[in-house]
This record gives sequence, C-alpha cells and structure tokens, in this order.
Amino acid sequence: MRGLVVGSTRFGNIERWRWPGPPVPPIPRGPDAVEIGWTWLSHSAQRSHVNTEAKLVMIGHAFEVWGIRRLTLKTDERNARSRANIERVGCRFDGVIRAHQPAWDGGIRNTAFYSMLASEWPEARERLRARLR
Repeated sequence: MRGLVVGSTRFGNIERWRWPGPPVPPIPRGPDAVEIGWTWLSHSAQRSHVNTEAKLVMIGHAFEVWGIRRLTLKTDERNARSRANIERVGCRFDGVIRAHQPAWDGGIRNTAFYSMLASEWPEARERLRARLR
C-alpha cells in the first residue's frame, strides 16, 4: 500500500490547560491533552497494519514529543469494530455520554469515550510494536 492514500486520521480537540500558580513539573512541551479521531480507512486497508501503524506514530508523537498528559479517542457507542480497535491500541473505557451529538444515520449518537494517560503509554507502545512484528 506504499504511496497510496488508504485513509485518514488526525489530531483534534487540542487542549492547553490553564494551571493555577507556578507550572507543575514537568512543564509540557506542547498541549496537555489531545484527541485522535476522524479516522476512515479504505476497504483495502481495513483489518491490515495501517491503522495500528498510524496510531503508533501519532500516539508516540503526542506523548513523546508534545509531552501530553491525556489522549482521548471516542466513537459511536454502537460501533463495535471501532471500540475494539481503540481498546487494542491500549486506551481504557471512560464511559458513554448519552445523546451526545447527531449520528451518521440521522439519529442521536451516544458516544463511547476512551483515554490513555502518559503513564500508560510505555506499556501500550510495546503492545503495539509487538502487534506489528
């Protein structure tokens, strides 16, 4: 699939927290929290290494370059495949916001929220690397 556009995923909802008093060490080099989402994959890239590799690169950048404290991923509560992929990446289920936003099918979407903290990244990184081997 080298050289072909097979999908897209991006950072969004970039948060810089306002800290009371002096900065809390370590001072982050970038945002405090980000979301990864708005992901789509062509049929040929689904169930391949593409999403795992993209998430490894993006999550690594967020934690290791920007120094974020929390990563968020979310999906429609009904999207079992997406939820399984988010959990495979190493994120933990935080809960469901009911009637969160319009759904793709014209209904009301309940959104399942997941997160990963900086302290959880090293273990998740190793699991992702192992999956790609």
